[in-house]
Amino acid sequence: METTIANGKTGRKLGVRSSKLGVEDRSQGKDGNVPKLRTSNSKLLTRFSEGGFTLIELLIVLVILSLLAALVGPALVERLKPAKRTVAQSQIEEFMAALDNFYVDSGRYPTNEEGLQALREKPPAAKSWKGPYLKKDVPDDPWGYPYVYRSPGRNGGYEIVSYGADGKEGGEGENADVTSWEANKK
Repeated sequence: METTIANGKTGRKLGVRSSKLGVEDRSQGKDGNVPKLRTSNSKLLTRFSEGGFTLIELLIVLVILSLLAALVGPALVERLKPAKRTVAQSQIEEFMAALDNFYVDSGRYPTNEEGLQALREKPPAAKSWKGPYLKKDVPDDPWGYPYVYRSPGRNGGYEIVSYGADGKEGGEGENADVTSWEANKK
């Protein structure tokens, strides 16, 4: 079988044998010119040309992801516990700054009845209120409980307390109280 190569010379068309690549079929393809590639394992070529994954492959990936989640998940949860405490401290510090502004304008801190809501809405007894002193509504603590506000407080003009994860006074670790007088120590 003679073929003409691009430079005008004639040469012999040779087939290439390789167990990895397959064998060039000297028969003509459907269009009459393109040789076919066939392998001893034609299912392999068909499988890759179809695209997609088998159920077994998907299950293996799911098992691997589940194992990773089981190993990493508890570590992430442990990292969130101190983060909640830090968020509570930051919110209490924001309340403290707003309470100081309220005091400068009104000459007093909000009463227990007025509470932290006096930082958002003018209390009836406040004569020179220039608020709102908070940009947003008073949030609950990171554990979903309302902050406790007392005026007068145990250690000064007021105190703000979050009772921690258990929502009860006292406790240790994640259940420990977060207080405004602890924020003043920083």
